[in-house]
Amino acid sequence: MSVLPDPGASRAVLVGTSRYQHLEQLPAVANNLRALAELLRGPLSLQLPGEHVTVVEEPEAAHTVVGAVRRAAGAATDTLIMYFAGHGLVDDEDQLSLGLPHSEAGRIETALPYDWLRQVLLRDSRAERHVVILDCCYSGRALGRMSAERGLADHAVVEGSFLLAAAAETRTASAPVGDTYTAFTGALLQTLHEGVPGGPPLLELGAVYRHLRMMLEARGHPVPQARDRNSSARLALGRNHAYLPAVPVAAAAPRDVPASGGSDRGRTRRRSARSPVSTPRSLRFVW
Repeated sequence: MSVLPDPGASRAVLVGTSRYQHLEQLPAVANNLRALAELLRGPLSLQLPGEHVTVVEEPEAAHTVVGAVRRAAGAATDTLIMYFAGHGLVDDEDQLSLGLPHSEAGRIETALPYDWLRQVLLRDSRAERHVVILDCCYSGRALGRMSAERGLADHAVVEGSFLLAAAAETRTASAPVGDTYTAFTGALLQTLHEGVPGGPPLLELGAVYRHLRMMLEARGHPVPQARDRNSSARLALGRNHAYLPAVPVAAAAPRDVPASGGSDRGRTRRRSARSPVSTPRSLRFVW
């Protein structure tokens, strides 16, 4: 069954780095943050109270991000959404780190290890459900490593969680020069605004993921990855604005019944014989 989060008991932390001292600039990330925060607060999505959406832009230190996530994790009892957009880096142990403004390739002490945030969610969160969205290169590494016994790890962050990654563990994400948003977040925003044709009434994460895969693959961008635990794919990010409810067609109008006289009835029968009533379809779709 689809679940729509309780806005009063849910929180979102949106983190992004667009300006870097030593890495390529990502100006679209700033637009990502503003648009996603506005959407989560607005009527097209979860309608979270303004104070329940925390935006951490250009964080100078790892503890700034960890502290914001820890505070939200302690306050949310329904759903906690954590989003990051920026450069993804890989350390010497083949683990994902998130790029900060002063991050440098090859210097792990200058970035934020993804596992630090994972530990916060494991240990400090009161939320029933977690949604982690990573729009960065190599973000698929957060899903787990490949092993001969298990294949790609079938877990995300914690129990009752859904992790959506912009790229596979060996792929870079896409931020086309001149575009308003990064490729992945732009497709996510479009999906939340317009909905998923043929999808369920509520915009479940599973439906969002499948739609994003089709959109991004068709556009030639990296294909996103996802993992969920405890049916968290049924968690919704709002109502599906492309949903077409099936409604019964109104019953055919009854034939005219004459006030009196057999001749009128005869004329009615003759009209019916000349113009038979077609059988209506049982269902039709309307906007």
